[in-house]
Amino acid sequence: MKALDLLPSALIGAVASARSMTPMAALAAAELAHKPLPGRVFLLNRPLFKFGALAMGIGELLGDKMKTAPDRTVFLGLLARVMSAGIAGAALAPRGKEKLGAGLAVGTAVPLAYLTLSGRKKAMARIGQTKSGLIEDALIVGAGALVVGLTVSRFYRR
Repeated sequence: MKALDLLPSALIGAVASARSMTPMAALAAAELAHKPLPGRVFLLNRPLFKFGALAMGIGELLGDKMKTAPDRTVFLGLLARVMSAGIAGAALAPRGKEKLGAGLAVGTAVPLAYLTLSGRKKAMARIGQTKSGLIEDALIVGAGALVVGLTVSRFYRR
């Protein structure tokens, strides 16, 4: 195993730092497209969880624009990031290295949640909550899709 084999796990952790449900939604989309992932997929191989993950991903994107949306660093926000990053990090890690991938994703997601929150607050002060949220959504959803998509295509070539 090469060190770069775990890069997708770290990157999906970075995605989870800003949008806790996007990693799960990206994995669910890959599962729905019947694209195998390198690591074991926990829960998302069941229809209820696949569609639930997609719905929660969409719901998070909508809810983030509300004035009452909590910061991503509150306890439940961090817990959601830990769970999502861990599951996604394991699924994107090489077979047999799922625990390492999960740990790396969680270790990336939690500290970056504080950094992405700081950036979002600065953006909100300049351009407002909705505009900054839409920009962040586009960047994070795109990054999640790219990480999962490239990992799946790389896994196919092996």
